[in-house]
Amino acid sequence: MRYDTITDAIGNTPLVRIDPAVHGLRRIDLYAKLEMLNPFGSVKDRPAWHMARPFLQDRTADDATVVELSSGNTAKALALLAGMHGLKFKSVTNRMRVPEIKELLLLLGAEIEELPGRSECLDPTDTDDPLTRFHQALSDPGSTYLHTDQYFNPRNVEAHASGTGQEIVKDLDGRVPDWFVACVGTAGSSTGVAGVLREHDPKVRVHGLVADKGDFIPGIRTLDEVHQVGLFDPATYDSLASVTSQEAIDGMVTLIRRCGLLSGPTGGAAYQGALRQLATVDAGLAGTGTRQTAVFIVCDRAESYLSYVRARRPELLGAAPRGHQVSSVTDEQARAEARVVGVEDARRWLADGAPRPLVVDLRGPHAYAALHIEGSVNIVDELFDELVRTGLPFSKRTPVLLACPVGEKSQRYAALLTRMGHPDVRSLAGGVVAWRDAGAPLVRE
Repeated sequence: MRYDTITDAIGNTPLVRIDPAVHGLRRIDLYAKLEMLNPFGSVKDRPAWHMARPFLQDRTADDATVVELSSGNTAKALALLAGMHGLKFKSVTNRMRVPEIKELLLLLGAEIEELPGRSECLDPTDTDDPLTRFHQALSDPGSTYLHTDQYFNPRNVEAHASGTGQEIVKDLDGRVPDWFVACVGTAGSSTGVAGVLREHDPKVRVHGLVADKGDFIPGIRTLDEVHQVGLFDPATYDSLASVTSQEAIDGMVTLIRRCGLLSGPTGGAAYQGALRQLATVDAGLAGTGTRQTAVFIVCDRAESYLSYVRARRPELLGAAPRGHQVSSVTDEQARAEARVVGVEDARRWLADGAPRPLVVDLRGPHAYAALHIEGSVNIVDELFDELVRTGLPFSKRTPVLLACPVGEKSQRYAALLTRMGHPDVRSLAGGVVAWRDAGAPLVRE
């Protein structure tokens, strides 16, 4: 195949059957749509090009800058596309959580602006969130930026409706899969593909996957976060379920080692989530003589996530297994085992405690610098995670109050530290947001 430009190579990715000896489903044929084989390496190549193309081809002569609220694959694709057209690219995010992606973006010539923010994605209803304010400025008609706006741009969905979904039907010889299993990030791929499949057959079932509350899987939102995404519509999905980072890595390893697919953790999450959902379906088909078909998407490749794997499963990379892990604490266990204290009780504890509790703020440094509880120390949750793995980071004689944005991550850490033998560690209910909303004092760095 010969192309005049690399953008002509976007799309038409393979649909590969997963060996039943690997997945164990006896009456369901499972296929992986290999979006990792797009030229820039991910499922985001399609919407990035589809969103950017209308103005990229007309703006090569000026000094415009393409900008997107992204720290991942969308940013990577847009940086390459902008550079091809002689333009600059700026990535705006509240947190760079995967070091390899940040380094790659810098290599691609991207400018990165990290802002304090309370969510991993944009919440248009939260006018105090710096990401929201930045989005509003970008959307101003007088803005000099070329804003692709992936969380709200319908061309994100169109890219998958006109491409990914149609290709799945074509590669199945005109048939529609009985199941489409999709991880939910911006909701562009799941919404676009689901719409096309239902046009061909309204009976197709769409199973959406979100990250477990308080957990982190690159490219996947939690259930709370997806409701902040403009393209997300609950009606798209027949069912929604959560996946943990450990399940994502397990699926990733299976796809790599058993199937030869160099999948990243998002593809692993899709695979594991598909197996969990389809196992019951498969059992129900016994004795019916019926076979079904299911498709999931492998979104990107493994190479960019080695530090992510190393932090959670070092034994997979030849290192010694880690000790205590917050990812081992489920939401139910956190609620049952953690001591949680409300804002007013926390203020009294700080004022009257002897000794005074140590307040640990688990947010990123930008958010901490903007506003924090007076006297608190800032230990970003990834660093705190490293400290906890090797043992209690504080003396047992030191009472500790943990604070994060909304109280979820801190509750898990409080449960874990309690398990480890710390007698008095508590989580701030509702986090720094609740502290602010209650009118409790906050200071700037």
